Amino acid sequence: MKFSFGAFATSLGLPVVCYLATFLCNDISGCPVPSTLHPSSLTIAKLKEEIGWPGFQGLISTKVTAWVLGYYFLSLVLQAALPGAVYEGVELSAGGKLKYKFNAFSSALAMIGVAAAGTFVQGTDFPLWTFIWDNYTQLITVNLGVAFSLACFVYARSFSVKAGNKERRELAAGGHSGNLVYDWFIGRELNPRVTLPVFGTIDIKAFCELRPGMLGWVLLNLAFCAHQYKVYGFISDSIIFVTFFQALYVFDALYMERAILTTIDITTDGFGFMLAFGDLAWLPFIYSLQARYLAVYPVHLGYSGLASLFAVQAFGYYVFRSANNEKDRFRTNPQDPKVAHLKYIETKSGSKLLISGWWGMARHINYLGDWIMAWTYCLPTGIAGYMVQQSSSLTDYPADGSIFGGTPTRSSVVQGEARGWGMTITYFYIVYFAILLIHREMRDEEKCMKKYGEDWEAYRKKVPWRLIPYIY
Repeated sequence: MKFSFGAFATSLGLPVVCYLATFLCNDISGCPVPSTLHPSSLTIAKLKEEIGWPGFQGLISTKVTAWVLGYYFLSLVLQAALPGAVYEGVELSAGGKLKYKFNAFSSALAMIGVAAAGTFVQGTDFPLWTFIWDNYTQLITVNLGVAFSLACFVYARSFSVKAGNKERRELAAGGHSGNLVYDWFIGRELNPRVTLPVFGTIDIKAFCELRPGMLGWVLLNLAFCAHQYKVYGFISDSIIFVTFFQALYVFDALYMERAILTTIDITTDGFGFMLAFGDLAWLPFIYSLQARYLAVYPVHLGYSGLASLFAVQAFGYYVFRSANNEKDRFRTNPQDPKVAHLKYIETKSGSKLLISGWWGMARHINYLGDWIMAWTYCLPTGIAGYMVQQSSSLTDYPADGSIFGGTPTRSSVVQGEARGWGMTITYFYIVYFAILLIHREMRDEEKCMKKYGEDWEAYRKKVPWRLIPYIY
């Protein structure tokens, strides 16, 4: 039997990264923990003390497991109960199209509405917020467990896919290599679905793509805001900025939910541990690192800082949304007045490749907008890093925590020698996201080359830039 070391290492290593980001940046000793700044004197015992190591048994909790599974169950209930529009996906390789019910936006609004009502009544003591903060590590473990279980379930079930089946089940093109670990990781079945009593047909991949993890990201950020207010008596402009614009990003994706039908995740990739882990664990817990950092070490940006960040965010969003809308309009109705003037190459397969407008600037211009926005999630943390002062009293410390000249307000933490080193945590996202987008862009190129052949070569000559016009 074949073995894939890369898939195995990724499946093991990335969950460890989730835990490391949690333990090495905390509210017990600092961000990063002091021992990492002096590796020559580092001891396991001291490190355990600084990270608040709960023991392996402390990484999991029956209570937390029950509540997380309840959250997933509520997501299923809302998908089934709330009205939603039904759309057809792209043509499958075996013929036919699958139907999808979309109501993630209204489902998320319902959950946020309940959380808002609870916060209005109970303030920062609303149990949801304290539960998230107090059980953060266990929440990671449970979501990892759900991702692992789903990956195993869909892998085992994929062997029941038969050619010409009425359910239009099929294997992903790159997911049945014969390598057990790789196929489990990348996903054997393209669109695994289950039919449940009352709930009807659930597309597992589409459900995980935008529901539990994306909304979970928002809920984590809100819990961090609540914690900051509970500890300091205010909510800093930096954490408000990060939370608001990340929530805007999420709700924009939920509102445009049907756009996922033409993404590589839905059309090409199988559903395995890669997507299950990415959707349910990596996304909410890694993407929220900045807000978690700011919950412990508030940074005041001021009007000039906020204005600068808003300008960058607005530009990134404009590129991201305008490019995606242009492509979506053109695919839906090329005669739409907003896109009818665009030039294109018609391929032998009948598809049209845009060579003007946004898509005439770079072949994956939407990714550039996405990455520009990502910078504004990291920059509010400034020159990051802090050390928790072992004192029961709170004192004002003028240590500068912002690249825009802002100062953290009345806090029990100081930057000290940790200043700058915390950026390995708070700016990790921007580095990872660049790697992700470049990797995705390379996969897109490979897929399109196979699909369009010589037409894609001609398209590349017309649009030579991949992501950044005149640079890359």
